[in-house]
Amino acid sequence: MSGPAFVTRFAPSPTGYLHRGHAFSALTAHEAARAVHGRFLLRIEDIDRTRCRPEFEAAALEDLAWLGLGWEDPVRRQSEHMADYGAALRDLSERGLTYRCFRTRREIAEAIESAPHGAMEAFRGAPLPPDQEARRVAAGEPYAWRLSLAAAERALGGFERLSFVEEGEGPDGEHGAIAARPQVGGDVVLARKDVGVAYHLAVVADDALQGVTQVIRGQDLFEATHVQRLLQALLALPTPTYRHHRLLTGPDGRRFAKRDRAETLRELRASGMTAADLRGELGF
Repeated sequence: MSGPAFVTRFAPSPTGYLHRGHAFSALTAHEAARAVHGRFLLRIEDIDRTRCRPEFEAAALEDLAWLGLGWEDPVRRQSEHMADYGAALRDLSERGLTYRCFRTRREIAEAIESAPHGAMEAFRGAPLPPDQEARRVAAGEPYAWRLSLAAAERALGGFERLSFVEEGEGPDGEHGAIAARPQVGGDVVLARKDVGVAYHLAVVADDALQGVTQVIRGQDLFEATHVQRLLQALLALPTPTYRHHRLLTGPDGRRFAKRDRAETLRELRASGMTAADLRGELGF
């Protein structure tokens, strides 16, 4: 695909400083767009209000510019578009495709553990009777809005026709036309009482609103594609082509991750590494 029809994005969450893995993913998407004179967008996925910080966003913009990346303005920040996600959630809820779930993470883990042997390790629940739900909402109990897989399957007449195109490679070598298996994720969380949206719903809405045609990202997000494809079908949104790339690993064989305190791009810059050095190391 070439020309303006090719639109891709890099979408970091400002919960820490960027590392080599982020650089590899951003460069992969950026260079793919540049090769066909397409568009490269930057999106800041900052819906996690407890972990996202302005200084991490500012540092990310600085690091990406240092790498030599250019992107279109304005940058989309998820925190500025909660109304878009609220509209998508209302659409699903008004059609009976969501329900309030009051179970804690511990209760859900216990429910999964007590499932029959061989059952998929994914939570499946059901709405409470209206009077019980109203009482718990009135009492101020925390809850999450979950997508009802059972209701979604009825609405679509089954999941058999759901698929997506993988131009890269999944963790197990998946490539080409992939049959979507949204059931592996169970009844995923779409929003929480204190947070207007969760990852899957926000990403699907954003990609559609921004006209993204090519989702280029790491293999760690391959499984997320299955439920995102379902949400696209339920919301009558276009389906991008997906290209999942390998994950960068360190000398110990573990992939670079913020939680493991992977060496950041800021630290690499401070050590004297140039952008050209890093691009060369990463194969660009």
